[in-house]
Amino acid sequence: MITKTCIRVGMILLLLLAVLTTLQSITGVTKEDIQQWYEEELQPTFAKIGLAKLRSVEVVGMDDVEQKTQTDVPLEQAIDWSKYPTAEVVATGYTAGFESTGKYPNNPAYGITYSGLKVKRDLYSTIAADLNVFPIGTILFIPEYGYGVVADKGGAIKGNRLDLYFDTVKDVYEQWGKKQVTVYIVERGTGKLTEEALTELNEQKSMQVFRQQYTKRVTKN
Repeated sequence: MITKTCIRVGMILLLLLAVLTTLQSITGVTKEDIQQWYEEELQPTFAKIGLAKLRSVEVVGMDDVEQKTQTDVPLEQAIDWSKYPTAEVVATGYTAGFESTGKYPNNPAYGITYSGLKVKRDLYSTIAADLNVFPIGTILFIPEYGYGVVADKGGAIKGNRLDLYFDTVKDVYEQWGKKQVTVYIVERGTGKLTEEALTELNEQKSMQVFRQQYTKRVTKN
């Protein structure tokens, strides 16, 4: 009897949340407001009545990300990638180190890309490409890697080849190596990329739950 009651209460609360989500376009309440209310008010209630496993709530609204509260939903499943054009590429991994660039940390150009930005591994990472195929600033989604923003080029990176940045050689071998992969072209670049633009991409509030999936993979030196 108690279990049935708990389930009914849980369903009522979820229905209420769905109604509130629908009303966001009328009331001006944002997706983030609803998400915060869910985390601060509903989750503790679920835990108290024995429904602690009900942690996932879909809040759909202002962008094409099906935002979830749990962090184990990969971007590959959270976004409808079928609406983006694709390209078949061969992707390898590289680091800022001598083994990839011929530069040591005491070199002033160490870790600096062709665009002038410093290499970065994040939700939106810097990658190298043939600039005749993917101009500077092009945003690609690479399954199992995340978003790659073209910021660099390489002598061996010709045609449909990419070089994906990783912080360490260990990360390159353990997380990537060399793969033939279908990438999604999110936005074609204009030939320019700024530090501010890259930071803004990585700091999008609605994407932080996904950002954690990639930053936690980084090997600490």
